[in-house]
Amino acid sequence: MRSSRLRPSRVKSLANRKLAKLGLFTAWLFLSLSLAGVAQDSDGNSADADPGDQAQAQKVKTPSDPTIENTIQAAEGDQSEVVRERKFSSWNQYEGKYITARAGAGFLVDFGAFAQDQDSKDQESLSPGFKLRDFRFLLTGKFPEFERSVTYSFGIMWDAPTRSWLIRQTGVMIAISKTWGNVFIGRTKEGFSLNKVMTGYDGWTMERFTMNDATVPLLADGVKWLGYLPKHGFMWNVGYYNDIFSKGQSFSSYSSQEVARFAWLPVRAVSDTHSLLHLGINLRYGKPVDNALRLRSRPEAFLAPYFVDTGKFPATSTFMTGPEVYYRRRNWLLGGEYWIEKVSSPSTRNPLFNGGDVSASWIITGETRTYNTVGGFFRAVIPERPVFSGGPGAWELVSRYSYINLDSGPINGGRFGRFTEQLNWYLSQYVRLEFNYGYGRLDRFGLRGNTQFFQSRIQLQM
Repeated sequence: MRSSRLRPSRVKSLANRKLAKLGLFTAWLFLSLSLAGVAQDSDGNSADADPGDQAQAQKVKTPSDPTIENTIQAAEGDQSEVVRERKFSSWNQYEGKYITARAGAGFLVDFGAFAQDQDSKDQESLSPGFKLRDFRFLLTGKFPEFERSVTYSFGIMWDAPTRSWLIRQTGVMIAISKTWGNVFIGRTKEGFSLNKVMTGYDGWTMERFTMNDATVPLLADGVKWLGYLPKHGFMWNVGYYNDIFSKGQSFSSYSSQEVARFAWLPVRAVSDTHSLLHLGINLRYGKPVDNALRLRSRPEAFLAPYFVDTGKFPATSTFMTGPEVYYRRRNWLLGGEYWIEKVSSPSTRNPLFNGGDVSASWIITGETRTYNTVGGFFRAVIPERPVFSGGPGAWELVSRYSYINLDSGPINGGRFGRFTEQLNWYLSQYVRLEFNYGYGRLDRFGLRGNTQFFQSRIQLQM
């Protein structure tokens, strides 16, 4: 008699098929909604333009420059005025006297192919393919009855590397005052690095640069204080985090960390050119879990393995610092970041690691990226003439060079540099296609391998 018990390989195959079907159905659903335009507000503004990685902004147009946002919420989205009666204002939004709620979601699928020289093949083995990059749900809203703004967010995401569901941006944002800013309590981005603070759906490249992913955890549980003084153009994000609730999760590599980020806008709100200059400094002190640290990063390609990797080594604490500089003028954005990380590890002679990036973005169709003054980050491109309304959408051309050095003393994590050219096509505020070519060199294992990256992505959100 044939056994009815399924082999492990068969179970895994069935699970993969179900996940693939779920992903295809979700992609079809999102695309249908985007084509129909059902996710737009009645006034044509964006609803939740991104499912949210970060405590981000409510879009407020100032008289001086419509590309500047001056308020922030627990999660993203253009919220309409509070309706003092219970009702459903659209299929994914509820507005009541005591609470409002808006449902959002995001979906990313990546394709990658590679061309390697012999040294690169000897270092790492790469294979072409498709892969689900991100699949998440978000619930956001506010409590209208409070005198001060109190907003909330709850996010959950399918984490492809660990094949498990992960709680993402979740917590409450409380407005203290115009002078003293806002306090966020819950799970969020630490606040280190403009590029990290931005949600991944809003970024100008497919992946954050290698030093970013290697050194700064994706999320943290704790308290963050955010504020902005318009008169002086001064912004701050200060936070304390620990792993009481997150220890053992994939992103939790520190038992506690203190983070401070300060920025000054000496040029801002120039209405004719939308000129803005952001000058920032980042500071971070952390204690690794179990006094052991591991820094590693993929080569800005999700389908690739980790190119640089220190392996786990003893470490009692780390200190990171570095500047960030960004300049925006009309449809141009230039900028970059550079960090140094000092590790307290006597047995490995206290290694010092460094890396950063520099990038340039040109939105060919003329749109300008909005900047949020409280969070100190840029928002996604929203096309003035979406494809589904008969326009060309928004087209953006991006160039970037990134570098990371994880070699120090006896630690040989590798050095990697990559040039990237990327073309982004925003069909609407809910649909984006990305095309990416990269050329990278890895110096590791006594070899210098050169790799060409051919990548593309479909991004859907509501």
